[in-house]
Amino acid sequence: MSYFGKNIRKIRSLKSLSQQAFAELFNLKRGTLGAYEEGRSEPKIETLIKIANYFSIPIDELLTTELTVNNLLKFKGNLTVEQDLGEQEFFVKVPCITTKNQNDYIKYFDKESYIQDLPFLTLPINPDKKFRAYTVQNLEMSKNELGMFPKDIAVGEWIPPSVYAKLNNGTLVFAVTEKDIILRRLFITNDIFVLRAEHKNVDDVELQLKDVKEMWRVRYVFYHRLPETNYTLEDKLFQLEKDFDRLKNER
Repeated sequence: MSYFGKNIRKIRSLKSLSQQAFAELFNLKRGTLGAYEEGRSEPKIETLIKIANYFSIPIDELLTTELTVNNLLKFKGNLTVEQDLGEQEFFVKVPCITTKNQNDYIKYFDKESYIQDLPFLTLPINPDKKFRAYTVQNLEMSKNELGMFPKDIAVGEWIPPSVYAKLNNGTLVFAVTEKDIILRRLFITNDIFVLRAEHKNVDDVELQLKDVKEMWRVRYVFYHRLPETNYTLEDKLFQLEKDFDRLKNER
């Protein structure tokens, strides 16, 4: 299996092109392009040559190397942008899970063609990482007028399953399961995932690894209203502990 699909998806993101717009550039059907991106099909040699030439990318690199955004920006031609904002400041489209599309997301979360059609946020975050935005739908993560409320948006970074066991207890995540998407703090005990709400009247949810389709670690939160700032001493200590753990992990 080549890296062609991943690379053209990254090119589309870099150029802010929809699947339809990219497909039309090379006289392809959108479904054909979707099959390339999902790794279900490989392009004909003439299509490969057209795309490689158009973006001035060597054919062998387009096929055999998983290119980063920085790699792509080094190539000449149509990938040139007006201003190179740098890896951490490049504006990235982040697909957003909303109240209306949540049920469909649970069904089609692994279909790249579906993900590309989701509404999205455009944020100055690392383009080489995979993010998803989730619209808060309940009061489970609120406590004493603090925390997250409906219409707030949590932006999560994808967590590979191999990393689950390394997460610190209390990490804020949203997990995609067979029937729901759950935004909670994660605690792992004897291979059981306990998802705990901030609201004291909400029971824990216990999951096994097989129950989790995807897990996203919350990195940013956008509040629908201005949050209160009168934190208690307990809240401040908890926040300091979280920040300290985060700094240790990022070293």
